[in-house]
Amino acid sequence: MNCKISCETWLVIFGTLLAILLRCCTSLHPYSGEATPPMYGDYEAQRHWMEVTTNLPTNQWYVNTSDNDLNYWGLDYPPMTAYHMYLCGRAANLINENFTKLHDSRGYESDTHKVFMRYTVLIGDVFLFIPAIILYYQTTVKIGKTQDNEIKKKKQKSSKTLNEIKPMNASLSIVLALLYPGIILIDHGHFQYNCISLAFAIFATTLRVYLSLGKVLFWGILRLMKIGTTVIVMFMIIWYPFTFDLDDFELVLLRQFPIARGVFEDKVANIWCALNVVFKFKTTLDNYQMMRICLFTTLSALFPSSVDLFLRPNLRKFVLSLINSSLAFFLFSFQVHEKTILLVAIPVLIISIEHAYRSSLNTQDGLAEYYRSLLATLLDIEYKKATQLDILKMTYQQVIKNSDALKTLIFHFAIPPTRYPDLYPLLISVYACVHFVGFFVYFNVKQLRIPQQFEDIKNVKVKSS
Repeated sequence: MNCKISCETWLVIFGTLLAILLRCCTSLHPYSGEATPPMYGDYEAQRHWMEVTTNLPTNQWYVNTSDNDLNYWGLDYPPMTAYHMYLCGRAANLINENFTKLHDSRGYESDTHKVFMRYTVLIGDVFLFIPAIILYYQTTVKIGKTQDNEIKKKKQKSSKTLNEIKPMNASLSIVLALLYPGIILIDHGHFQYNCISLAFAIFATTLRVYLSLGKVLFWGILRLMKIGTTVIVMFMIIWYPFTFDLDDFELVLLRQFPIARGVFEDKVANIWCALNVVFKFKTTLDNYQMMRICLFTTLSALFPSSVDLFLRPNLRKFVLSLINSSLAFFLFSFQVHEKTILLVAIPVLIISIEHAYRSSLNTQDGLAEYYRSLLATLLDIEYKKATQLDILKMTYQQVIKNSDALKTLIFHFAIPPTRYPDLYPLLISVYACVHFVGFFVYFNVKQLRIPQQFEDIKNVKVKSS
């Protein structure tokens, strides 16, 4: 029996093992809030959510009580996150009940607990994020081959396709995506579970690409009703435990939409934080005024890309629309989380700019040196892959890398003025915001300039193998 494994498969296997190794090595470094009471950091936040969900009834998870102080890392993520924390908490209790003992486990840190927490993230990566990345590229290669065959049949050899991805290029893209420093450092260094939500987003994207967006839009009323019913039923199942009391349900919604916390926190690299330097939004306008402004600007930013995709659907527009919608929400929405940029970084891997914005976070967690090592490795691989890029693009990338190196030196060695202790994080956020706006304009223009007949999504048929 012929059991030969192709070079492309070996590359994916090696890249996957290397990605897992880097994640394990990163987990040996400091995490958010390590040994820094009283609030500690995101590591403690995740542990505390396990404590809350495993010791309190569901209707108290989002409610401020004597057993659940919302001022101490109160649960403010959607129910799916709460269920995930519940499962992790149950597993923690099987190992050591002190991990999640109500009240007494606050700030709990031990070597065994650190290993457990790190493994919970790694499991999510290995069983969800990594397969999602591999499946996405395999699907795009399959669609690309289908499009090429259809074009050849129509004798349109001069036309391009969305996925002119050769197997080797697809394999290298998988490796690059798995080695992306943003996911590795934020999840396995800083400590969070972004890999899980991003994996579901990638699975959803893959499903939409495979089924063909045009068919989804034009299937007809019956199939639209089926899809809508499925979404509604799943939503009801997820939210069912919180619907017994309308007051409790309202409290859960208020935790998901923290209007009282203001339009932004910390130094997030979006429009409102950047413009706040010249116009004090947080002090001039109240939160409800800002909420309406954010709603209007976000919808306005989404409008061109979304309408274009609806009226002239094709696969390339779909991918670009994902980038544009993610950037629109990141730049203009109310109370955006800084790690939301990962929703942009995953589809396009905007390494040169996006990594600069995370520098203050990496420095706080003591991960700056390891971050630079990871980045150097990834950029070296990317450079070897991108040798065919034109001079202008390569020059731009080099300028960005050099400016980031200069920024890193200033950030780590220059002491900010006493009057402005947050000067450097703010400058980094403004610097990143300017580039994000530039990318937002660029990707919108790029999408709008693509004609519909270019890889018409309604004509793409993917046969199951």
